[in-house]
Amino acid sequence: MKIGFIGCGNMASAIIGGILNNKLVAPDEIMVSAKTKATLQRAADTFQVRTNQENRMTAEFADVLVLAVKPNVVAEVAEEIRDIVRPETVIVSIAAGRELAWLGEVLGEQRKIMRAMPNTPALVGEGMTALCPNENVTEADQEKVSRIFNCFGRAEIVPEELMPAVTAVSGSSPEYVFMFIEAMADAAVHQGMERETAYKFAAQTVLGSAKMVLDSGLHIGKLRDMLMTPAGTTIEGLRVLEEKGMRGAVMDALIAASEKARKL
Repeated sequence: MKIGFIGCGNMASAIIGGILNNKLVAPDEIMVSAKTKATLQRAADTFQVRTNQENRMTAEFADVLVLAVKPNVVAEVAEEIRDIVRPETVIVSIAAGRELAWLGEVLGEQRKIMRAMPNTPALVGEGMTALCPNENVTEADQEKVSRIFNCFGRAEIVPEELMPAVTAVSGSSPEYVFMFIEAMADAAVHQGMERETAYKFAAQTVLGSAKMVLDSGLHIGKLRDMLMTPAGTTIEGLRVLEEKGMRGAVMDALIAASEKARKL
């Protein structure tokens, strides 16, 4: 499988790094094009992949072509490459807000096109990516693209109408998790713990808790019950969180983010 990247910013670099770390393909099966020589030199030095400044060359090379450019540049790139992309190539756009119908208009209605929405934890190999295909993408194509995006976290196929919900639950939510970690650390500092140590305790606890949800196979209610000693510290803290409306506040925040995404 030959994978092409038009654009090589932070997210594209995270994807390439994940692909190579998982040995999905060899470096010479990846080609990157970008506007600046500095960007291409960095990609070559870091990943030993093929590089060039010709988007058309990358488009012709790729079995899977990732458009990793800003949303306002997608139309320009599409105009440049649309006549040279092979019919069997799957084009994956990570441009926020550019819907499949619009991508079909600028790239060609018969093209195999997928939208991808990775989140910022992809930068540390723990991303969550939503993938949605147009009607031309086969199940085999979806599986191929999913393998790529699973290299730096997890990926799920979702219908396009759920992309605003994805924006809220994975795209925006790292910010809310950071705030939660900071609040946990603040409480530990209040009790006398050094700030740096408090961040480690809080962040590792969130990481481990998330891993239990993903890897244990247990219902989240069961996991909660495992911690809930009668008349213990956990239920006392939970009582306060419920009094303060934490659950409702989190739901309201994500619903608001989702509604905002629908208006963009």
